[in-house]
Amino acid sequence: MKIFFWRSSYRLITTLCLLGLTAASEPVSKNQDVELKIGIVQRFGAKPTDKLELAPTKGDRLTLKFVVDNQQQTLTTDQPIQLTTVMRTLIQREIKEVLVLGDFRTFETAEDSAKRWRSQGIEVEIAQPERWQVWAKRDVYSTPLIRRLLLQSIKTSGDQNAYLATNIRQQVPKITWNVNGKKYSPNYLEVSTSKEIIKVKAGNQTETTLQKNFNYGGRMTLQPNAYGNYTLVNIVPLETYIRGVLPHEIGTNAPKAALEAQAIIARTYALRNVRRFAVDKYQLCADTHCQVYQGLSGVAKNTDQAIASTRGQVLTYNNEIVDALYSSTTGGVTANFSDIWNGEDRPYLKPVIDAANSNIWNLSNQNLADDQNFQKFIALKDGFNESTWDVFRWRRETDINTITKDLQKFLRAKKSPDSKFQTIQAMSIVQRSPSGRILKLAVKTDIGIFTLQKDEVRSAFAAPISTLFYIEPLNKGQRNIWGYAFIGGGLGHGVGLSQTGAQNLAKLGWSSAKILDFYYPGTRIKASR
Repeated sequence: MKIFFWRSSYRLITTLCLLGLTAASEPVSKNQDVELKIGIVQRFGAKPTDKLELAPTKGDRLTLKFVVDNQQQTLTTDQPIQLTTVMRTLIQREIKEVLVLGDFRTFETAEDSAKRWRSQGIEVEIAQPERWQVWAKRDVYSTPLIRRLLLQSIKTSGDQNAYLATNIRQQVPKITWNVNGKKYSPNYLEVSTSKEIIKVKAGNQTETTLQKNFNYGGRMTLQPNAYGNYTLVNIVPLETYIRGVLPHEIGTNAPKAALEAQAIIARTYALRNVRRFAVDKYQLCADTHCQVYQGLSGVAKNTDQAIASTRGQVLTYNNEIVDALYSSTTGGVTANFSDIWNGEDRPYLKPVIDAANSNIWNLSNQNLADDQNFQKFIALKDGFNESTWDVFRWRRETDINTITKDLQKFLRAKKSPDSKFQTIQAMSIVQRSPSGRILKLAVKTDIGIFTLQKDEVRSAFAAPISTLFYIEPLNKGQRNIWGYAFIGGGLGHGVGLSQTGAQNLAKLGWSSAKILDFYYPGTRIKASR
């Protein structure tokens, strides 16, 4: 059985199959739980000082499995093991080259770009060495000649964003550890315990106390990734994974119905997004590029109860699992998918006034694409689900020098030729969506005018924490412009559920099902047996 992602050009046999869902999205069996692969330390060994410590809990032992000289070895120890980075000098320089077809802030926009390249007959893969990138598939475009011919063809067609990224290394990281006085250094390591809990500390060799110190359920693998270093991957049952998400995404003190809604959405999000890190042979990360996940550290009774009461439940639309996007605070109105990212809209992700009383603002009569309407909307502060939150409305002033440096840094990261500008002469918002999100912001510089689009705006400047804002030039008594005020609302992309709004609705007595129907109209919860 195949689950088809929303209008995607490819098919993915997802782990939902293991949950017992059919094409008609039948209920999930309580006795079934899939395993997820979570990259909790994504680029270990990128710095020669990187260090990890893996330890059993009291009364337990680590079991280590690895291969040496084509022979699998198994060791057990009740002591912590320290994994450190040793730089190995190569006899000959190692040259790693990829053809990068684009750099992106988010996976969603990278995936849309990948879809367009595939429609042109070019095979690609999505990677995240730092920013998200789309690569010409390495095992298809496997020689320098083929990559250069493809690059030449792309540039001839008018696309100037593609480039060759070449990494020449004289040294490569090797990971070593000691057990019973003997040193080991294979490329792959699997770690498990009988209690299925592993303590992880991460940091670097110059620190006396390692910074990351969490307990994780399941087991671990240390495996090579696509960037020449390693990833520590937590292989963990889905419901155990959700236990490590809820306390860090919505908090432990949220009302019961909000916690239940978040549990369903976190579970749905995870299963929808298992394709994100296919290039590195795991599925999800542990930070805000996916969902914040910190293992069993921070679990609480009320979050565990919300997970147990919704076990196996996911959100669907037309019998397909939804794109369960959510953010901290919408600023009073949710957004279309295409307001933030490139790609087709989802019918269940559309603008909704984030208030229990829908009469507070009529989007059909007062479209927020109109700048006057938008400024009136931002001036409203009372009556919304998020009105009491400090990031519901905000005003941030930034001087022009800081704006210039932030924008240059952003453009350099994108490999954009516009990064060569020296001065900003003016900025203006060219286009908004019906939800008020900025679609295009024009910047006039000494070398010309360029346009930032959608979620790029949030990355390009430090001040705005959403794309729901307008700008005002400030002189502050100077002859020339001093800077700009960014005046807006919300925190995050604003698509789908608002975590702060859900908490207010729960306090008003709304059930988790009603909250989810409010933020994802037309969807259905598929319940456990």
